[in-house]
Amino acid sequence: MSVGAAVRRVRAYGGQFLLLAVLTLVVTLLLSGVPRLVNRLAEQGLRAQLNSEPAARRDLSYSTRLEPATSQRTATGNAVERFEALAADMPPQVRSAVTEKWYTVETAATRVVGPDLAARKLLVDLGLRAMPDIQSASTLVEGAWPSETYVPDRPIEVALDVDVARKLNLRTGSQLRIGRTDKDGNFLGGDPLQVSGLFRPVDRANGIWDGLPQLLQIIEPIGDGQPLGVVGVVAQSVLNKRAAEGWPVQTNWRYRLGVDRVNARDLDQLIDGLQVMQRTHPPDLTLTQGADVPLRAFAAQIDAVRTLLAVIAAGVLATLAGLIVLAVGLATRRRRAEFVLLRARGGGATAGARRSLAESVLVVPVAAALGWWLGTLFPGAPDPTTPYLIAVTVLVTLALPVATLAVPAGGAARRDLIRVRPSARRLTGEISLLLLAGLAAVLLRRRGLTLGEVDPLLVSVPVLLAIAAAVLALRAYPWPLLLVSRLAARTRGSVAFLGTARASRAAIAAPLVVVVLAIGTAAFCAVVAAGVDASRERAAAQIVPADAVIRGERFAPDTVDELGRLPGVRAVTRVLFEDDERLASDEIGTDAAIGQTDVLLIDGSGWDTVAREAQTGLSVPEALRTAQPGPGPLPAIVSPAIAADLAKVGLTDSAFISVQGERYQFRVAGTEDAFPLLAAKNDRFVILPWQALPTRTTTPAPTSLLIAGDPLDAEALRVAGDQGQERYQRGGAVAGRERLLGVTVDTRADVRRGLGNGGANGILAFGFMAGAVGGTVLGLLAIAFTVLAGARSRGQVLSRLRTLGLSRRQWRGLLLVELTPLVAVSVLTGALVGAVLPLLLNPVLGLTAFTSGVPVRVAFEPSLVAAVLALGAVALGFAVAVEALNNRRLRLGEVLRLGEES
Repeated sequence: MSVGAAVRRVRAYGGQFLLLAVLTLVVTLLLSGVPRLVNRLAEQGLRAQLNSEPAARRDLSYSTRLEPATSQRTATGNAVERFEALAADMPPQVRSAVTEKWYTVETAATRVVGPDLAARKLLVDLGLRAMPDIQSASTLVEGAWPSETYVPDRPIEVALDVDVARKLNLRTGSQLRIGRTDKDGNFLGGDPLQVSGLFRPVDRANGIWDGLPQLLQIIEPIGDGQPLGVVGVVAQSVLNKRAAEGWPVQTNWRYRLGVDRVNARDLDQLIDGLQVMQRTHPPDLTLTQGADVPLRAFAAQIDAVRTLLAVIAAGVLATLAGLIVLAVGLATRRRRAEFVLLRARGGGATAGARRSLAESVLVVPVAAALGWWLGTLFPGAPDPTTPYLIAVTVLVTLALPVATLAVPAGGAARRDLIRVRPSARRLTGEISLLLLAGLAAVLLRRRGLTLGEVDPLLVSVPVLLAIAAAVLALRAYPWPLLLVSRLAARTRGSVAFLGTARASRAAIAAPLVVVVLAIGTAAFCAVVAAGVDASRERAAAQIVPADAVIRGERFAPDTVDELGRLPGVRAVTRVLFEDDERLASDEIGTDAAIGQTDVLLIDGSGWDTVAREAQTGLSVPEALRTAQPGPGPLPAIVSPAIAADLAKVGLTDSAFISVQGERYQFRVAGTEDAFPLLAAKNDRFVILPWQALPTRTTTPAPTSLLIAGDPLDAEALRVAGDQGQERYQRGGAVAGRERLLGVTVDTRADVRRGLGNGGANGILAFGFMAGAVGGTVLGLLAIAFTVLAGARSRGQVLSRLRTLGLSRRQWRGLLLVELTPLVAVSVLTGALVGAVLPLLLNPVLGLTAFTSGVPVRVAFEPSLVAAVLALGAVALGFAVAVEALNNRRLRLGEVLRLGEES
């Protein structure tokens, strides 16, 4: 077969082959480029996740116990030997991710005394640390580094951070003594110690300074009368000598994972490697690491988003496959006379197929290669998609020849005649399809799936359900139109009757399926995105059930009034939380033997006011809001697990719980699966009404304060919270209490912003946007195919009716009446599929990884109705525009040629 002839035919039918080439290019572009883009977004999300955590959280820290050296080698020599050995023993995936490593050898903090400390009346414990790399990471401000040459009877030389030294009234040359104290804190004498120099770090963010205890700051005492903690640097020779003399020493080895070395695609292997290290670390060492926590959180998000992307990709690719089938069918139908004539002139049964194959080979592989090349321009690491690209190219290349084989040898039949009763073969196929879709949906819900893997059942269920819905719509589509057509026949004018009659007889099976697939994919993305967004709002309200929450240890009672006087504050309420309290069966505290529980004390009316002012949408259970002081047990809301445990031991109507040293009697007034301020996975809690507590010797002190208001100054709230803690401490009856930590202030807006940013949220947003936009665009394209498929038939009708006197205005009305049912059925069926799919797939998608553990609820969205109506209007306008352009191109006077097929 001549290549030149095939090229001329491709040019003659350029529009049809251009359409097929563009669809092929889009498919291969998606297969080649989208995985790269997803991998790029995953890497960016992982970098953002790790960078948002303190760098020290990526440290893998080995440490020995604080004990006298037992090795025959020196303390630092033994540290150096194990430094490289520990790294070599790491799993390969962990070892390759390590970018920085340090080791230190240090003594326990021991009391130091001296005239400079005594001048400020400072009580100080000093730890001595040997750090091999400190000189390259810091600058000597004054004095000299401790000498590595050990000289007997010479004072121990120590170097201190310049800021630490000034706060302690120390300087170069300060004379001190270091030694032990008795149980009363009296100094028992010790060895001379001298400050040899002061240094300043070149970069305080350098990981060398993250070792504990901190070298660059003073460790504040836990309580009054306790010493300050300080760490100084000594020479390795000095520390080896002290260790040999029996001083207890501790060795620490730290290995930091580099952000750029952690690959999102190898995350599971890295997490597994960390687990292996936890199980197999040397028994004489303690391994401390927190790197697996953010990595696991990100891996859960990645698994969930990859599963979701598989569903979206299945819908988009199935739609594109349907469009290719429509394009091939349209091209074959337009060339039917050519293939029939070829057979009539003596061509074999496969002559037309060979001709189509020669044409496809000239177009499809080139378009596929161009799409693959454009996909390689996308940023990100590639996935092994080459087999899929080859398979797509082969299938699309063969699609046109296979369709040509199906062209009947005789003349064209009328396509506008629909049998009232479908054939038994078709009916059997449709019923089988419906049963298969239902069975697949049931199996998916019962079996579940492994997140992060492309499950064939998962990707097939949305496609099968969309096709099944389209089949049902096709079965129901003609009947209401026939009824409307009969009614229209009794009215004046021919537009309504002709339009509904033609619409009821239109052959729209394949186009309708494709439109339903496309619109269903777009609607699915929109519904799930709305559900995730609403669930994040609920998650933020669960974490901060107000506009802001102040968390501390204990606040003075007047802190509520002080906060109420701040600008922007509209309401404040108190909350008390205590964890791991044991339930008792009587007032003297007899253990009920049903485990521990968390206790939450809330002011029902105050909580209700704050929730209303902050517009959180949270309601307080009636039993807590209306409770009043009185005899008998307090009404309590408990978790189902606590309610079941209390019922087993017969304490549903009377049980006791301790709150800040006071025991209160309560009864179960209701159950809640979850409650604000408590962790989403917390299934053991008791909630009591604060306003109904009986009068006791001591009054409970709040541990958290909920604030409603706008605008709120977080710094002003923090200052007021710290002052409230200090007033509570000063008002206590016991002196010398522990030093309180500063309060934390969280706003609901910040929590909500944090849930939507970072991690794999970028991929999630990309998937929703790509699915919604792609589905909508492909749906409009499928509608255009539907219009073009019947364009010549409508052109013939238009020419005849125009000859009979039909005006342009009446023709436009006829076109609207004919296309409106098709567009309406397609868009509504697709929207219905998109709204139902999330209800089916939501339990297996694992989207709680993006909502802080709060279950994602997919519910009816009123905005979806407006979006569907808008999309239907756009689709109808688009269909009319396509028809108008096609009529102008066809020159309708020429479509009435004798024998011209429709």
